[in-house]
Amino acid sequence: MATTAITGARVFDGEKTLGVQTVVLDGRTIRQVGGEVPDGAEVVDGRGATLLPGLIDAHVHSSPGSLALALRFGVTTELEMQGLNTRENRAHITEDDTVADVRSAGFGITPPGGHPSELMPEGFRPGGDLPPVMPLMPFSTTPEQAAAYIPQLLARGSDYIKFMVDDGSVEGHPGLPMLDQATLTAGVAEAKKYGALTVAHTLTLDATRMAAEAGIDGVVHVFMDRPHTREIVDLIVESGMFVVPCISLDASMMGITGSALADDPRVARRLDDKWEETLRSSYNRYPQGKLEDVLETVGALAAAGVDLLAGTDASMAETFFGGLAHGASLHHELQYLVAAGLTPAQALRAATATTARRFGLGDRGRIAEGLRADLLLVDGDPTKDIGDTLDTRAIWRRGSRLENA
Repeated sequence: MATTAITGARVFDGEKTLGVQTVVLDGRTIRQVGGEVPDGAEVVDGRGATLLPGLIDAHVHSSPGSLALALRFGVTTELEMQGLNTRENRAHITEDDTVADVRSAGFGITPPGGHPSELMPEGFRPGGDLPPVMPLMPFSTTPEQAAAYIPQLLARGSDYIKFMVDDGSVEGHPGLPMLDQATLTAGVAEAKKYGALTVAHTLTLDATRMAAEAGIDGVVHVFMDRPHTREIVDLIVESGMFVVPCISLDASMMGITGSALADDPRVARRLDDKWEETLRSSYNRYPQGKLEDVLETVGALAAAGVDLLAGTDASMAETFFGGLAHGASLHHELQYLVAAGLTPAQALRAATATTARRFGLGDRGRIAEGLRADLLLVDGDPTKDIGDTLDTRAIWRRGSRLENA
C-alpha cells in the first residue's frame, strides 16, 4: 500500500484542533502528524477541509449492508449493542476495507419474553444470511443465571456485556418481564471479575438509577420518560458511568421522522430507496414524550462532566425501526448533541476519542502516530459548524481510500 500525505487540511485529532498539519499514512497506519511530505508520497490536497478521525457509532444493530452504508458516511467503526457480529463471526469484516469495522455485545441479558421481543412484528424474519455460529441467548431471571452467562458470553466472543433493563412502558408494552436489581447487580459484579465492560439499555429514569446502583460502566440510552433531576445527574456523575444518549432514537420514539435529514442532498445521494423510506418513518411508540426534556437532560449531563458518546440505535431498513439509517443518523446525532448544548468540538469527541477511550479501542478514535489510518476528510470546519461533517471529501479505512465517497 502506497504512502499517502494529506496536506493543507485543518486537523481535529479526536480531542483538539491541531491547526493545519500534514498527516502521512503508511499502509494501514498513521506514520506522521506534522512535518514534511515524504519523497514519493501520493499527495491529497486538503486545503479548505478538516481531517477527522473516522467516526464511531456507539450504538447500532447491524443488518445486511449496514456496515457498508455506515462507511459511506465516514463511520469507520460501529459498536453493535445486540447482534451477530461477535468475534467468532466477523473475521471477514475485520479484513474488508469496504465496510465499517464492528464490535459486538452479542445478545443482551434479559428475561424470557423481555425486551426487545416486543419490537418485532409477529412472523417477521430478517433477510440476509445467517452467521456460521448463532450467538448465545442469555435469558436470565435470577442472579445465578445472569452470573453464569457472563463467562459463556465472553468465551463466545462478546466484546462487552449488555443488560436489558426495560419494563416496556416506553415502547407501549408495559409489564414486560424485566431484570430485577439483584439479577442486574450480580451480572455486573460477575463481569467485573473478568474485567469486562458492561452496558445497560435504559429508557427510563428508574432503570438508569438501577444501572448506576449496579455499578454499570455505561448506559446506552438517555431516559426519556421524564425530565432530569439534580439527584439523577449527581448519581450518574458519582457512578462514573458514560451515557450514549441516542437522541435521534428518542426523537423517533416520539414520532419525529428523519425526513429533514433525508431531504439533505448530501444524505439522499448515499441512501437507496429502502433506507430512505426507513429514515422518513419513525418508531412512534412514545408520542407523549418531550424532546426538549431529553435535550435538557443531555445538556445537564454534559455540564456536569459526564462522558457522552454519540450513538444512534440504527438497525434494519424497515419502517417499524424508522427515523434512523446507519451512518447518516450519526451525523444527525452530532447535530442533536450541539442542540443540547455541547460545542461542536465536544460533539466530535463523542464520536471519536471519548468513545474509543471508554470502549478500550486504543488503536483508533484519534489522529496520532501509530494508530489505524481510519480518517474522514470533510469540506469546511465542523469544529465551528457541526453540519460540515456531511460534506465528505474522502474516507479512509485502515489507509484504504473508499471509492466514490
